[in-house]
Amino acid sequence: MKRLLVFLYGLTSYIIFFATILYAIGFVGNFLVPVSIDSAPVGDFTTALLIDIGLLGIFAVQHTIMARPAFKQWWTKIIPEAAERSTFVLFASLSLILLYVYWQPLGGTVWEVTDPTGINVLYGIFALGWATVFLSTFLINHFDLFGLRQVMLYLQGKPYAALQFKTPFLYRYVRHPLYVGLILGFWAAPVMTGTHLFFAIATTVYILIGIQFEEHDLKNALPEYEDYQDRVPMLVPGFAKK
Repeated sequence: MKRLLVFLYGLTSYIIFFATILYAIGFVGNFLVPVSIDSAPVGDFTTALLIDIGLLGIFAVQHTIMARPAFKQWWTKIIPEAAERSTFVLFASLSLILLYVYWQPLGGTVWEVTDPTGINVLYGIFALGWATVFLSTFLINHFDLFGLRQVMLYLQGKPYAALQFKTPFLYRYVRHPLYVGLILGFWAAPVMTGTHLFFAIATTVYILIGIQFEEHDLKNALPEYEDYQDRVPMLVPGFAKK
């Protein structure tokens, strides 16, 4: 029964995550969702800005702390090890839902592209960015990254085996294609409002900081990662050095 409950917990966490990520596309792109990043401002600028900083801060703190090996080691003394990744995914999703619900638009327009070709190009980059995000996860095992593989193995009574370090397709040209995709998705906007610009800057800065923590952990966990880091660019795609 415990194995089944852990599996159902992981499956539920994954479904919540997937719905949250799909909502993120509409939230950032301002389409198909009831409340988006550029909904009409409802309060004064200073209060709205402080609320948005707090919401982004909650996500950043949650994401950074729960991803650290020391936290995982402590956390798995409380929850089943097989559910650790699912729990991380669930808390990340909840912090994003909190952001969607309480996000405060700031208003203002920084730029507005009116040429139809320019609009189509920017929407194309936006779509490319999010497609890159999803492709990147499947290249390195989507279901392991988001906890489903772990709970499935636990349900089957099989031990978890960490994935081998591989660099398929996009990972041969850039170390973090998923983050490249997010940055493209966040910045490719025909209408760049003050709200959207703040969001894009804040999330890009967090990505750059988060990569430092992530790569520090990867170098400690994977002996081959340092060589990979030396050969392949971090975010600007290029050919690996021989």
